[in-house]
Amino acid sequence: MYDSIADDYDRFVDWSARLAAELPLLEWQLASVGAHGVLDAACGTGRHAVELARRGFVLSAADPSAGMIGRAKANAAAAKASVRFERAGFGELAPVFGTSAFDAVLCLGNSLPHVQGSSDLAAALDDFAACLKPGGLLILQNRNFDRVLARQDRWIEPQGRTEDGREWLFVRFYDFDSDGSIVFHMLTLTRENGVGWSQKVSSTRLWPLGEAYLADALRQAGYIIVHEFGGASGEPFDGNGSHDLILVARKES
Repeated sequence: MYDSIADDYDRFVDWSARLAAELPLLEWQLASVGAHGVLDAACGTGRHAVELARRGFVLSAADPSAGMIGRAKANAAAAKASVRFERAGFGELAPVFGTSAFDAVLCLGNSLPHVQGSSDLAAALDDFAACLKPGGLLILQNRNFDRVLARQDRWIEPQGRTEDGREWLFVRFYDFDSDGSIVFHMLTLTRENGVGWSQKVSSTRLWPLGEAYLADALRQAGYIIVHEFGGASGEPFDGNGSHDLILVARKES
């Protein structure tokens, strides 16, 4: 999916607004452990990594999508930011970047639910831990799937973009499968000069990780949960009301 949407990904995210909202909480948490070296474990087009590098952190970043890594490198070059980018997925990070190499690992943007089952989740959490120094911090940001499943909340707010006579509409939605998984779809509509729409649909399967399940998996993997936030403003997590789940956990020394 992500190779196919890499060129459009930065068009449907308002990165100025998103980074302004999310960076204060990230910097607060990174400062709490005196973090300097940071790994963005599912960097997408690299916007978080680039901005943190611009703010003085030493950034490495990985993504399994070659298309996303290509866009991330271009974004870093445009911002004159120094970030090490590598193509690697969950379970492949420590062999690429080394063990005990980072003060903090980030996994943002609802990336962790791309694992498929408990063994993949355990492998990902173990991989993060291997990358972290003792006492290092893991920050996970997912959608609040407790709320999504309870409400069968299928639709995500559409986004639009107009640029040089070309228009994009991005419609994102879920299908809820009987096995408990979710299929995430992105419908991209484009037209030029107001004439005719073309469309494509890209899809991927998600495992809707609930708060209790994910918190238990973190503890089993040897993490201590430090905070559970319901959004980037730092409000407490509410399973019924929060749109997001942000878990901050520390690797045991």
